Amino acid sequence: MKRVLVLRPEPGASATVKRARERGLDAVAFPLFALEPVAWEAPEPSHFDGLLLTSANAVRCGGDQLRTLRGLKTYAVGEATAEAAREAGFDIAASGNSGVDRLLGAIEPNLRLLHPCGEHRQSPANVQQDIKSVVVYRSTAVDAPDLSCASGGFALIHSPRAGRRFADLVNERGSVSIVAISPAAAEAVGEGWRKVESAERPSDEALLALAARLCNNPQPK
Repeated sequence: MKRVLVLRPEPGASATVKRARERGLDAVAFPLFALEPVAWEAPEPSHFDGLLLTSANAVRCGGDQLRTLRGLKTYAVGEATAEAAREAGFDIAASGNSGVDRLLGAIEPNLRLLHPCGEHRQSPANVQQDIKSVVVYRSTAVDAPDLSCASGGFALIHSPRAGRRFADLVNERGSVSIVAISPAAAEAVGEGWRKVESAERPSDEALLALAARLCNNPQPK
């Protein structure tokens, strides 16, 4: 069975490994980054119509400041994000698993949305809502793990930043297949890999479905 490397930070890495193993995949976590909260001050809730959450990490790292915004309706990208928000006491107005652009295109225009996010996350562009992003967490590179077991296996790339770092750490690319969560993440790894494919939707579920298909139906380069 081909090894599947999960490179995202904890606790997401363990969650992805669990879901991958439920699909019969030989998944192992090799986080390339670690999450840490960033000190921030929540703005006045009355200045906004709702919260835009694009990662469960914002809920986990937002702390007491985020909890002061529980009265705002929440628009969440991904079921994991929506579930984390519900558990934290937020009212989910809408959620979706097809990316932030699709979600914003399906909700009311002209909403004033606060977007708690990671340091390297940018606000969506070309949208009809007024979005203010505020950094509540960052991901920092950890000591490089031993990725020698990547040879002959599949690497799950959850972000362009992870793709760039993984590419820097792997010398022998020709035997490694890349399974990316988006075209941007796939592009970030560069060239020279055995195979590079991106999921149909930017979600963990779609990423694992693609990984399972590739592992069970290997095709020549």
